Amino acid sequence: MIFSPQSKIWIYQSNRRFTETEQTEIQQKLDEFTAQWKAHGHQLKAKAEIRYGFFIILVVDQDQASSTGCSIDASVRVIKEIENQYHVDLFNRFNMAYKIDEEVHVVPKEDFETLISIKKIDADTIVFNNLVQDLDEFNTKWEVPLHQSWHKNIFAEFLNS
Repeated sequence: MIFSPQSKIWIYQSNRRFTETEQTEIQQKLDEFTAQWKAHGHQLKAKAEIRYGFFIILVVDQDQASSTGCSIDASVRVIKEIENQYHVDLFNRFNMAYKIDEEVHVVPKEDFETLISIKKIDADTIVFNNLVQDLDEFNTKWEVPLHQSWHKNIFAEFLNS
């Protein structure tokens, strides 16, 4: 399936890596959900995937039918079910994800600050911008060096020390 670059995207980041078994089970649940995901009775052109074992990504092509409050609520319910079933935190925006040597790590904000201050993370470290809004932004601005992301504003004092 081809999706428009303007397709709406939601990213949920886990506080821990899903096991292979969990990824298989969660992907099946997501596939079942997106296959029947509707907005005001109209089938949404949607897909879901798990990336790096940490990120659940939902995509809706708004060219066919737009997501609505009710359809978004339905997706949040599914994500909360996954959260409860697998004992993970998918809504904590204070967990920071970064990549070193192609390996993804997720740590609390305070630990991220410490890693910057001890120079384990620097301005060129790849971070994940889970605030991207559409597929085009996802493909170009999701994985970026810290100095090109919103992170640089939050952690400026640590980067400059």
